[in-house]
Amino acid sequence: MVLAYITCKDKKEAVKISMHLLKKRLIACSNMFPINSLYWWKDKIVNDKEFVIIAKTTEKNFKILEKEVKKIHSYEIPAILRIKADANKDYLKWVKKETE
Repeated sequence: MVLAYITCKDKKEAVKISMHLLKKRLIACSNMFPINSLYWWKDKIVNDKEFVIIAKTTEKNFKILEKEVKKIHSYEIPAILRIKADANKDYLKWVKKETE
């Protein structure tokens, strides 16, 4: 199983991206949280409020997920991280079923 960690400018964008990925069956589930981020951007340190998506998917779907997010994301360089994860057998089975 893979977790896709994606930062977004706000809740509206996080919901839009999550719904897009769900409708294409690239993810089984999306959790969204408000976060505070500090990062370098164009030679300045930025202190920003963002939303993060943690989406559950499979390894085989990750590259397609990445391409789909890049198509609709507002950021010039979106953060799309692949985090390998283990889960209980029943949950893994559900994720695979929902993303086929």
